[in-house]
Amino acid sequence: MSKSFSKNVEETEKIAKIFLEKILQKENKKNGAIVVCLSGDLGAGKTAFTQAIGKHLGIKNKITSPTFVIMKKYPVPEQARYGAGPLPLIRGIKGVESSFNFLIHIDAYRLKNEKELLSLGWEEIINNKEHLVFIEWPENVKKIIPVGARFVYISHKENGERILELK
Repeated sequence: MSKSFSKNVEETEKIAKIFLEKILQKENKKNGAIVVCLSGDLGAGKTAFTQAIGKHLGIKNKITSPTFVIMKKYPVPEQARYGAGPLPLIRGIKGVESSFNFLIHIDAYRLKNEKELLSLGWEEIINNKEHLVFIEWPENVKKIIPVGARFVYISHKENGERILELK
């Protein structure tokens, strides 16, 4: 597990870039989605971290918290998927091509149990290797988080600094 500290959005974006590079390097030929679990108190920065990932993937749509709709799906531009464009992050990772077509952002805060997530097509989502899934409040649905999921724990100090533990 690595621990990083962020004092502002720009630093969070740098941390998100490093994290994204790591998961893309380990992506290999996975059969299913890459799932990233985001844990932290309200206002810790879970959605901000997902926004930073989306920015590095070249997603133009504004990424907002899916708290009330539970799930949002964002298309990943083709140039980000295969390193064929102006996105130096993806292109700059030697020997890696991302096959993600979609960033899926889920907020399990309002879910009472795993059945509610299953009813949203969870099995289909995580079994699709074209999905990069970020799920906030994974502790609410921990029984169905796939083995091999990555974890990001975010906490904040009184001075506004964020501590991100990447696992």
